[in-house]
Amino acid sequence: MALTGIQIFKLLPKTNCKECGVPTCLAFAMNLASGKAELDACPYVSDEAKAELSEASAPPIRPVILGKGVRQKTTGGETVLYRHEKTFFNETIIAATVSSDTDAAQLEKKLLIYNAFQYERVGFNLRPELLVLKDAGNGKDAFAALAKIIAEKSEFNLVLMTEDLDVMKAGVETAGFKRPLLYAATKDSIDALGALAKDNDLPLAVKADSVADLIPLTEKLLEMDVKDIVIDSGAREIKQALEDQVAIRRAALKDSNRSLGFPTISFPCEMASNLDMETMIAGMFIAKYGGIVVLSDFTAESLFPLLLERLNIYTDPQRPMTVTEGIYEIGTPDNKSPIVVTTNFALTCFIVSGEIEASKVPTWLLIKDSEGLSVLTAWAAGKFAGDDVGMFVKKSGIFDKTKNTELIIPGYAAAIAGEVEEELADWTITVGPREAAHIPAFLKTK
Repeated sequence: MALTGIQIFKLLPKTNCKECGVPTCLAFAMNLASGKAELDACPYVSDEAKAELSEASAPPIRPVILGKGVRQKTTGGETVLYRHEKTFFNETIIAATVSSDTDAAQLEKKLLIYNAFQYERVGFNLRPELLVLKDAGNGKDAFAALAKIIAEKSEFNLVLMTEDLDVMKAGVETAGFKRPLLYAATKDSIDALGALAKDNDLPLAVKADSVADLIPLTEKLLEMDVKDIVIDSGAREIKQALEDQVAIRRAALKDSNRSLGFPTISFPCEMASNLDMETMIAGMFIAKYGGIVVLSDFTAESLFPLLLERLNIYTDPQRPMTVTEGIYEIGTPDNKSPIVVTTNFALTCFIVSGEIEASKVPTWLLIKDSEGLSVLTAWAAGKFAGDDVGMFVKKSGIFDKTKNTELIIPGYAAAIAGEVEEELADWTITVGPREAAHIPAFLKTK
């Protein structure tokens, strides 16, 4: 249960040293209680108080780190039921399945294909992070060999999926350095897999037949001091699986049920007969409230929309999505190519850049920082004024890239044309179309 500011204050050193960035310990305590400060900011808090405060201030859903390396991800750690209440923090991790009877050479080829699934969007590199190695019953040596290949020859992190303890141990032996998730402990294997996870400091998934049946399993692991837990209610029927996701999230957030305060793993690959249907189900779990979703395979047409959905849902709704200010080359522009300027609101940028690409006209696209506002809103707020746009063009470095001196401004910002001309005295200022859909025809006439 969360502590109040006064309860937290009683555990602080009360030195009012100001080293935490606020004038008093009471103010710091209030910031801690409201989530506006981190406990580590206080250099003098005792270890005993730190332990008590850390436990009390821990998020209702425990964050669990999966894997190591560039694709290491954290799942869980959420604090709200609805995104608009604050934000969602740790993105749903998207995984594909690899069978342990896959030929080693075939696996390496597949890893090259999987690794190529990376998409640039709003300055982020969107990509999947996880592979589930599923035991096909062909022995621990084959399982361990493929686990080793994935761990050593790819950036992907691992879920080791088997009911055989010896097979699991073999996988841990070859791939344990990558911090794989062990899937899954049941009421019959909880002791053995819990000990294996604890001895190797690895996260462990638990699987039951219902949400209620998960509670004794997680409580048993907590007693064993295994805290990095991922939970699976066992539901493989779509309606029940969704109900379980919602029930688990509500129990953790609304009822403060620490026994269910863990990220979840779901298997769309076991709920559908084709990848298209799997993708639809995975999209549902990304929205509510999957920590990990497992597909049977990765394909561009399945993965790209899921990554975009994930990006949109896990972007802070209180902060607009923006693109970095600067010069963007679309195609291979030269000295005669058009120069277009717009704001850094991500949606505007992607629509404009997409229409420019569709025109097949190589273009210099200048993105001006407007604090994430669209063209009309930025102009009304004074963030896309004529003199500012003119100064931005001068400082952007476009003079070093082209001899063209015609600037195309958005149609909705036509009012700033005169001010831009005053700032760029030797330039021609052309008002472009208001609607992005008209950009291709406009550029072709240029």
